[in-house]
Amino acid sequence: MTGPTSVPDPRPSAGGVEIVDVTKFYGDATAVDRLSLHIRSGEFLSLLGPSGCGKTTTLRMIAGFEHPDHGDIRLSGRSVLGLAPHKREVNTVFQAYALFPHMTVAENVAYGLQQRRVPKAEQRERVAEALDMVQLRRFADRKPTQLSGGQQQRIALSRALINRPSVLLLDEPLAALDRQLREEMQLELKLLQARLGTTFVFVTHDQAEALSMSDRIAVMRAGRIEQLAGPAEIYAEPASAYVASFIGQQNFLHGTAQGTAVRTAIGEVHGRWGGAQEPSGSAAVAAIRPEFVRLASAGSADGPGLDGTVLGISHLGETLQIAVDVGREQTFLVRIPAPGAPAVAVGDAVRCTWSPNDVRLFSGEGIPETATHVIALPREAA
Repeated sequence: MTGPTSVPDPRPSAGGVEIVDVTKFYGDATAVDRLSLHIRSGEFLSLLGPSGCGKTTTLRMIAGFEHPDHGDIRLSGRSVLGLAPHKREVNTVFQAYALFPHMTVAENVAYGLQQRRVPKAEQRERVAEALDMVQLRRFADRKPTQLSGGQQQRIALSRALINRPSVLLLDEPLAALDRQLREEMQLELKLLQARLGTTFVFVTHDQAEALSMSDRIAVMRAGRIEQLAGPAEIYAEPASAYVASFIGQQNFLHGTAQGTAVRTAIGEVHGRWGGAQEPSGSAAVAAIRPEFVRLASAGSADGPGLDGTVLGISHLGETLQIAVDVGREQTFLVRIPAPGAPAVAVGDAVRCTWSPNDVRLFSGEGIPETATHVIALPREAA
């Protein structure tokens, strides 16, 4: 099931990117499949998805490192097909920072200006401004190897931005950083983008990165866009089971569609369809996020739910994540606020309950094998 893609905006704007019905093949494999996407001028848009979904290929076609086999790519309203990368108003920051180790920080940042034969006096002024932008002017005379990973990343950003591109392309630039530094850089990147107003196109497989920084997220699957929306909508209103499983965690109850419910081994699980309602009898799933599940006493008849045994408890700072064994070697996840959490221990018998308002129903197609889920057979096979 393919979610909505955006319609290219006919009004050209500086920094806007239009991808129009683009297809890219690698031999017999289709890397990008008839993709259309309008990236607004000045927005922070993330291409999110697993390895092989086409996100990096899409970025490389915008940059000019790859060429589409079909379709058009426009920057600021102008087609750039056949235009060399250095002639496009874009710059790219890669996961590998690609800094010149024999040059100083200032020389690395100035490299693009030197290639464009910008006068020396202007180079010095713009290098100072670029280093101030990332708060690293005091390191201008150091070599990259004398800097931390986060500082090197900021130098790479400074070098990419000094040429004042209309669009900055970022290909998983934070993947090599440790968790704390990665989170700090996420905030710095978003603040920098908001201050500059430059269009940022960010490729990542990390849902937390996409949710924390993006104005909009394009969730990709098999070379196409499964859903394009803001972070809040992507999280709360996923368009398919694939999106629901990729953004945050889900408990999936498998069964068959039955009107506004999915008929499973535990009975009918009612909810709201996240995409088009599936015909009765077709494969479907009910999706319940761990934070929407409540714990009750075992055997409680208080609304829909599952009985089980506490398998493990993980402390996640402000929340507790509780794994509940619900039988058939399947695990149900519950996430509750740590302050005031009910006293539970491994081995306790509990009931997981939820409200139908918090349940989303989807076609059973497209759930990644790594998704958190409960296998619940249809009632007839139970």
